Amino acid sequence: MSALPVRLMLVDDHEMLAQSLRVILEQEDDIEVVAVANSVAAAVADAAAVQPDVILMDYYLPDGDGVSASARIKQDHPDIKVVLLTGSDDPHALQRAVDVGCLGYLDKTAPLEELAAAVRVAASGHVVISAKDLAQLVPGRASGPAALTKREREVLHLVAEGLTNQAIAAELVLSVHTVRTHVQTILSKLGAHSKLEAVAVAKRRRLLR
Repeated sequence: MSALPVRLMLVDDHEMLAQSLRVILEQEDDIEVVAVANSVAAAVADAAAVQPDVILMDYYLPDGDGVSASARIKQDHPDIKVVLLTGSDDPHALQRAVDVGCLGYLDKTAPLEELAAAVRVAASGHVVISAKDLAQLVPGRASGPAALTKREREVLHLVAEGLTNQAIAAELVLSVHTVRTHVQTILSKLGAHSKLEAVAVAKRRRLLR
């Protein structure tokens, strides 16, 4: 029995580009585009209506920006994976995306095959981020060992695999409260503000296999 295709939503205010991406990405056997939105308001409404697995979210939208849209969507639908697309190289945009829970960040000029690959990676719950953007995200945090305990490292590895706190608790036979405490300790020790940033820092420090 084959796996179900990744249910993808596209958000871009350039209709021609959005429809072109739709046609190209739907040529992939394992990707199904279930909605195309062109504004923050439409993105929030469509995300609630169709419940996609992954959203490719444009940064510049006519009624706001993709980070604001992502924040609203993630607040109500935390399981939806959002990857921000932008033509800007502003590191603050990346940091804002990380802070609101986006799973990744790609330049709009990335090759089309990278977009398809990013959709698959995001759907599996793993971080989507280029080496260049990773360096922007965690400047000056790559040196020095992190004093993580064995249990904290176990939790960190499961966070990197995209597991929720509830799933981590079940995997390690811990209470959800204990997992939350471990996660907060990990963020503090790594100087990170979110799980995504913690994973980015850990990868630069070679704390993850």
